[in-house]
Amino acid sequence: MAWLPSLFGTVTMPPEVYREVLPGLDLPGEDAITQALSAGWLDIAGPGPGTPALPELDEGESACIRIALAHDGPTLLLMDERAGRAIAQERGLRVAGTAAIIGLAKQRGLIPSARELFALLHAAEFRIAPEVIRTVLQRVGE
Repeated sequence: MAWLPSLFGTVTMPPEVYREVLPGLDLPGEDAITQALSAGWLDIAGPGPGTPALPELDEGESACIRIALAHDGPTLLLMDERAGRAIAQERGLRVAGTAAIIGLAKQRGLIPSARELFALLHAAEFRIAPEVIRTVLQRVGE
């Protein structure tokens, strides 16, 4: 996902999310996270605000929402989990998921094929609803 900085500049990740994907756990995408940190376009946030309490979400999603709410200026929250997205939107945050980001990257010519990227994600057991994929592919002309 080397095209993310072309779309967003710097991407900030809460420490709670980093711990979920901590290098050394041998998770898919671990190398990409390490490279993004080294390249400087992925940043680990300092300790975020402790409020609002969001007990219905896991630590990572809660931290993302709290940091986005505390950020001055425009913010786009990148989140796929349905409950987290709903709560973020209820609180007035703009939210985009992986499928929308892939569509945007295709529209801007940063990736040759959205379909191929969806296939890679599917092979890595990353699930996106088929109707969402169809909508994105239709929107980008694939």
